[in-house]
Amino acid sequence: MTRDELKQITLQFTDAFNRDDLDGVMAWFAEDAVYDEFHGARHEGKEAIRAAFEPMFAGKFGKVRFEEEDLFLDPEDGKAMISWSCVIATSERSSAWRGLDLLHVEGGRIVAKHTYAKTARPLFEARDAA
Repeated sequence: MTRDELKQITLQFTDAFNRDDLDGVMAWFAEDAVYDEFHGARHEGKEAIRAAFEPMFAGKFGKVRFEEEDLFLDPEDGKAMISWSCVIATSERSSAWRGLDLLHVEGGRIVAKHTYAKTARPLFEARDAA
């Protein structure tokens, strides 16, 4: 895998979240992929990962957007680290929290997504609504 290929996978995957495109997000996962959430929950397989993401895509938490902060790529090992600020907006307020995803990619598909965050739970750092 080239550096550019890994970069495109990472950015297109993140962009699918920002377009509220659950099918687009899921298209990047391998069938036997693993998703580790920042609070410790682990989801194995595409069906379990989709179920974990569905509340977010259904709007349960408000409008969720990931603003990229930094990107590190290791194309030889098929690993990417993307740090972000997750902005969550509801009709009442807008909040943000910072975190990162470590992505493991094989054969053009994400086989593992490990999420880490600088918070115990979402919606913490008050932010002015834009």
